[in-house]
This record gives sequence, C-alpha cells and structure tokens, in this order.
Amino acid sequence: MPVPWFLLSLALGRNPVVLSLERVVGPQDTARCSPGLSCHLWDGDVLCLPGSLASAPGPVLVPTRLQTELVLRCHEETDCDLCVRVAVHLAVHGYWGDPDKEEKFGRAADPELEEPRNVSLQAHVVLSFQAYPTAHCVLLEVQVPAALVQPGQSVGSVVFDCFEAALGAEVQIWSYTQPRYQKELNLTQQLPDCGGLEVQDNIQSCWALPWLNVSADGEDVRLVLDVSEEQRFGLSLYWNQAQGPIKPWWHSNLTGPQTITLNHTDLVPCLCIQVWPLEPDSVRTSICPFKEDPRAHRNLWRAARLQLLPPRGWQLDAPCSLPAEATLCWQALDGGPCLPLVPPLPRENVTVNKVLEFPLLKGHPNVCVQVSTWEKLQLQECLWADSLGPLKDDMLLVETRGPQDNGSLCALEPSGCTPLLSRASTRAARLGEQLLQDVQSGQCLQLWDNDLGALWACPMDKYIHQRWVLVWLACLLLAAVLFLLLLLKMNHVKGWLRLLKEDIRAGAAARSRAALLLYSADDASFERLVGALASALCQLPLRVAVDLWSRRDLSAQGALAWFHAQRRQTLQEGGVVVLLFSPGAVALCREWLQDATSAPRAHGPHDAFAASLSCVLPDFLQGRAPGRYVGAYFDKQMPADAVPALFRSVPVFSLPSQLPDFLGTLQGPAAPRPRRLAERAEQVSRALQPALDSCFRPPAAPGTGRGMGPEAGDRT
Repeated sequence: MPVPWFLLSLALGRNPVVLSLERVVGPQDTARCSPGLSCHLWDGDVLCLPGSLASAPGPVLVPTRLQTELVLRCHEETDCDLCVRVAVHLAVHGYWGDPDKEEKFGRAADPELEEPRNVSLQAHVVLSFQAYPTAHCVLLEVQVPAALVQPGQSVGSVVFDCFEAALGAEVQIWSYTQPRYQKELNLTQQLPDCGGLEVQDNIQSCWALPWLNVSADGEDVRLVLDVSEEQRFGLSLYWNQAQGPIKPWWHSNLTGPQTITLNHTDLVPCLCIQVWPLEPDSVRTSICPFKEDPRAHRNLWRAARLQLLPPRGWQLDAPCSLPAEATLCWQALDGGPCLPLVPPLPRENVTVNKVLEFPLLKGHPNVCVQVSTWEKLQLQECLWADSLGPLKDDMLLVETRGPQDNGSLCALEPSGCTPLLSRASTRAARLGEQLLQDVQSGQCLQLWDNDLGALWACPMDKYIHQRWVLVWLACLLLAAVLFLLLLLKMNHVKGWLRLLKEDIRAGAAARSRAALLLYSADDASFERLVGALASALCQLPLRVAVDLWSRRDLSAQGALAWFHAQRRQTLQEGGVVVLLFSPGAVALCREWLQDATSAPRAHGPHDAFAASLSCVLPDFLQGRAPGRYVGAYFDKQMPADAVPALFRSVPVFSLPSQLPDFLGTLQGPAAPRPRRLAERAEQVSRALQPALDSCFRPPAAPGTGRGMGPEAGDRT
C-alpha cells in the first residue's frame, strides 16, 4: 500500500521541494501555438543533427528562449510517468535586403506575390531531448502570418507535450531550426525524485520507497526508517560537493525497520542521505537535511585544513564547499594584525581540495594566507611556519605605477601605506631615502610585479645595527659617569650595591619564563582545577597564558588566531607550551590521528586545545617538539599509558606526584636548587588540593548507551 504523501513530505526534510503537477492523459505527443500562429508536429523521430550555420536569405524565424514545465503523463488513474513540457519562444531575425534579394526571397516564399514584405514566414523547429541513456528529437513546423512579420520582434511560442524522463534524471534540451541560422539554444535541468512530487501516489515506482524521518535526539541525530520487516533496502551517506563527484561516507544494505544514530560532530552541510529498495531498477531518493544546520557549519570549519605547498602553492581541504574568500597578507615581526597585500587573491569562493598558486615571484616567511567569511577570520597559515624559517624584520614596500610610467613607493604599516618621502613620524618615513636607495640598488627582494605595480621586501637589519651602535656608545658613557661617581662617594658604595642587587632580582622576576597552558575543557570542575594550577604557577614566578584568562580576546579573534599569537610569542621568548592531558584531550588527539576506536567529542567556542591541534600535531610528527613542549596529567584522572605514544617524545609528568620535576622543567635554566624547588612544589600542591578534591569525587552510576551508529555499516 503506498505511503500517504503528507507523511512522506514531513519525513523527507525540514523544507522539501514539493511540486504540484498537471496531468496529461494519453500516450500521444502534441503541439500547440500561441494565438496568430499555426503549427504542426511531424510524425516520427528526426535525426538530431543541427548541421552547419547558414546565411539567412531575409527575415527568418529563430528560437530565442526555452522554457520547461514538469507534467504527469497518465495511462491510468494511478499509473503515471514524469514528463517534460517544452515551450519555444520565436522571433523574427534578419532584415529585408536590396531589391534583388527581396525579389529572390519573395519568389521563393510565394511566386505570385509582387511585394516580398507581405509574405508569411515558415520555420522547421527541432527539439532535441537527451536523458542518459536515451535521445529523442521532434520536428515542429511553424507558420507566421505576414501581419506579424516585424524584424527583431517576438512573434509568439510553440509548446510541445512532452518528453518522458526518469525520476531524478538530468536532462538536456536543445532547439534550433532547419536550416540553422544561429547558434542552437540549450538547457540543462535536474528532475526531482519521489521526495519532491506532490502526486507520489500516482507514480508506481515510488510506492516501495522507505519512509525516512530525520529527528534530533539531544546532541545526536536519528534516522528512522519505517518499512516492513521483510523489505530490504540500501542506505548511503555521502558528501555532495559542488566541485567534483560525490564522496561516499557510509553505505549499508539493511532490513527494516531501522533506527540509526549519528553523532552531531559528524554533521556537515553537504552530508546527504540516499535510500532505495533493493530491487532491480528501483528509484533512489536523496535528501540533504543539514544545509542550514548551525552545528554542521561549525563542524565544517573545524574539519577544514589550510596547507601551504612548496614552492608557492596552497590548498584548502574540506569535506564540503566553503562560502569563504582567501587573501594574502603580510605579518610583521612585531605582531599585530596581518595586513592585506596588493594584489589579493581573487575575491571569490574558495575552491576546496584543489592546489592553487600564489601570484608571487618569490616566497617570503612573512607572507600568509587568510581564509575568512563575512563574519570573521576562520583560518590563517604563514610560510614561515615550516619551510622558510622565522619571521623577518623586513619592510614591505608597495610600488604603484601610473599610465605614463610615473610610479610611487609607500611602506605597508599598521597605520596604512606610508609614502617614503613623507614627514610622518613612522619608521618607514624616517628611513624613506635609505629604503628608496635600497630598492634602486637591488638590495630588496621583489615579491610581485605586473603593469600596475610591484611589491618589495627590504631588510631592516643594518638599520637596527646602526641604532645599537648608538645605544652601546650611550651605555659606555653612562658607565664612565657612574664609575666616576663611585670614586667620589666610596662610603655609599655598599648601599648602591644593595640597591643594584634588588634591581637585578626585580629584573629577573620581570624576565621570568613564559608558559602557554593548553587543555581540553571537559567540564566546569576540571576548568576550575586548570585555573588553580595556572594561578599557582604564576607564583613561581612564571608568566602563564591560558584561555581561561583571555575569553574576550578569544571571542574577538577566534580560538585559532589567539593560539597562533600566543604560541609564536611564547616560543620566540624561549618559553614552553604545556599540554595538559585529560580524557577529553586524549579523545581529541586520537580523533586527529584518525584513531577509529575513539568517538569525536564536542568542544566550546573558547576551547584553544581543539583549535591548536592543527599546529601542535605537525610539530610532533616532524620532530620539532622536544625542547618546546611539555606534557602533564593528573594522577587520579587517567593512567600514564593513556597519553598517546606520539606525545611521549617530550617529558610527560604526573601531577601532583611529580610536581618538583615538572616545575624544574618549566623554569628551565633559571630553576632554583632542589631544596628550594621542593618547597615551591609543596606550595603548588597545597594550592591545588581543594580543586583536586572537588574535581575527582567518586563518579555517579554510568548511564545507558546510545543507539546504533553509522559504524554498524561499512565506511567507504
């Protein structure tokens, strides 16, 4: 018995496309014209050969526009097929020529007419229809009376009923005249399947379709297929990309009824579901219900990866197409925002999973790629991260060329592009003449060049050295003055030494080592424990950076941009990145390492640990982690062997049992003696104890498991 359509329409998605189709009774094809025209449909098929272009002998009829409409061709009340109705709009093309051509054209149309401008026009219009694997062509003869023959004017249309086609097929339609006086018109259309037809009960091939319902179950999504126990059907989940073929994700042959649970972290906008009965030539129905789901869009950006490929290539990997733009920017050594470059990359949607080239002559470590939406910056990667070394203290000069070879140079700075010969109070303006000489003498690296302008990267090392010479001279002069004062006032030497010692201690405290603490926000009690640890480490002294204390910056910049800035600053200052492992952090690491035994886990908008894995994992995989990273975990939370083997290439400490060794590694060469270090470890342990007691209380009774997931099938 067919499934009632109002139930199926509710089941197939939030906003299914529903078409109300007209019925056409009888198997015969027909043609009809707009008022004033006469038309005739030739019997039988014709050859689908448009032939070569021919010159018009005068005014002729040509097709100007194609329109299609879906109808149902019904043989019986409940036995219908999908059919494509085609309307061809016609117009008069060409003009009356000289008298000789007029006389020739008039005799060809009607030898008895003396005035060729009073003749009617006749055209043979061909409609070619292709829907794999079949092709079908028809010939329409159209007659236009002389009263309607006005060169350049539309005369009406002719409608053909109709071309039969399969559900869900892609059809192509062409229209041209015989002989052909202009390029043929063409139209491509994707026909709906059973999920988009209001009269589904009247198409017998749709009767056996499973009833699919998509619903939310807390954080997860349930796919409910209500079919009889004997019916077998296929279910496929795939990524439907705008560029390239679809990507299968999961497929299984099942027997109904079934309920399948998807984790909400698996949702992406292009995830589609296809179901079909396991019968010969069965109709397949596809829906993509997550196109507007906010969770799916967040998951898509978490899965996106920006790769920089030598020498000047880049690629954005993502399971779906991304509504984003990519731009080139210049990252200065002193931090600050990455400044957009001229020229930017083409401002159009990013093509995912395709290698693209930088529009540059040469690479530079300060050149970065940003991928952003209209809301915020999503991804940023710089060339200095792997191949070209650290950032350089170079000045980027932008050369603009006019139409008459008159150009100008300005320096790209956070305040804008400063002209080199201006009187501004910036570094570029003060060194304007020297930088201009460096460009002319070839000391600057040309990054880009075309007719409109060029980009130059000029090193600033020599100017920094010149400033340091002046600083050293000033220091030597100051030292001489102090020595003379000491000789004059020997009685106050001890007091001065005591003050100097205090200043040195204060300076050492100010230069305490930096530590960036990364953790996974498993729950509120664990976040409080992390906050207690960070506060205790600040008393050592250590300069600790943790996302708990930077929520405003995280909201403004995004977790990935915040982590990039903190990691760069910490490592440039000789600091260390602390990876605080917890069950949630281990699950995220295994997910990134493609460990099939671990389930993906949700994380919040301020979770810097999840955002940082795209940079942390390459450091461990490429052997750059020792000396820059330290691992730690809490005794009562997890065993030592739970830490993934990849991260054991750096010291991993158990807290609080190994606090002295952990603190000594954090402070590095400036660590105090063992006795003093033990005292500090005891101080940190006392500060952590209340938070440890609150976090590691006896767990509640375990809950029930969740339903069947896609892992029940075979991933392809």
